[in-house]
Amino acid sequence: MSYPSYDFRCTLSQRNDFDEIIDVRTPKEFAEDHIPEARNHPVLSNEERHEIGLLYSQSPFAARRLGAALVAKNIAATIENHLLDRSKSWKPLVYCWRGGMRSHSMVVWMRLIGWRASQLVGGHKTWRNHVLAGLDTLPTCFQWRIVCGATGSGKTRLLAVLTAQGEQTLDLEALAMHKGSVLGDIPNTPQPSQKWFETQLYKKLASFAPSRPVYVESESRKIGLCALPNALVEAMRRAPCIEIAATQGARLRYLLEDYHYLGDDPQNLCAQLYRLKGYIDNATFARWQELARVGDLPNLFSELIIRHYDPHYARSQYKHFLGLPHARRFETDDLSNETLKTIAKSLMLD
Repeated sequence: MSYPSYDFRCTLSQRNDFDEIIDVRTPKEFAEDHIPEARNHPVLSNEERHEIGLLYSQSPFAARRLGAALVAKNIAATIENHLLDRSKSWKPLVYCWRGGMRSHSMVVWMRLIGWRASQLVGGHKTWRNHVLAGLDTLPTCFQWRIVCGATGSGKTRLLAVLTAQGEQTLDLEALAMHKGSVLGDIPNTPQPSQKWFETQLYKKLASFAPSRPVYVESESRKIGLCALPNALVEAMRRAPCIEIAATQGARLRYLLEDYHYLGDDPQNLCAQLYRLKGYIDNATFARWQELARVGDLPNLFSELIIRHYDPHYARSQYKHFLGLPHARRFETDDLSNETLKTIAKSLMLD
């Protein structure tokens, strides 16, 4: 009886040639970052990998012996519970952290079964380097259009309208799962890891056509805990700008609609406001805390616009976005979808 060769490796550029991509790292590693199309079938659990790591420092042989037993058990469970419906012609690509023993072990068993499995050379580390290289070069390839405006100007909503009209848009706040402001935390929605944010950003950038404009909201270097890559920040800061010059009344109405949920959890709102402590006087901070506790969002947001958001916008936006002094301005007292559709149509005619 002849056995198949075990040297079945491929490069990242060949990943689209496979029926499925399988990540055999731990669930914790997978959650931090992974190839977007991959499915997680770990050969070691989080706890098992930690245990083997501790054992390895004492006895490499004992760690390999235990690791082999655990990997064999987990591969068997994966095949029995998840892969029994795959046909003989199934062709999976398997990867682990650096293209080492975890993915190699899975590929060996798959090949013995008869599946045309291959191991990704360099593993997830190769993917990570690919993403970082793309984030360093792709931002310079596009015709950016920066949507500016003080907080509450409907910038994110305008991006959604442009998207619906078939325009290319980059919603960084959606990728970061954060609204970008001091009160931008979204309830029950943790932000992604920095690596997963960058992977999603890379995937989105790679989908754009360089021949058409890409609209993106003016953002600082960080959206909550997620940091933008330097190349993107620099490209955005040099790009032409569009400014939504909405009245304070229109912005207050928008914020009350967009942040209505903050009134449901006064304790959380007070906690978020603590980020401003030290930037305003104690009397103002105490008043804002009280407005938050009693759920008086209209007065709280009105004061935030005047005392925090607008001064911050005046200091930062004109300093960082070089095209803002020459921006095309849209003055409005209404930020409804109909008004934003009118603005979008005007932009698309340029």
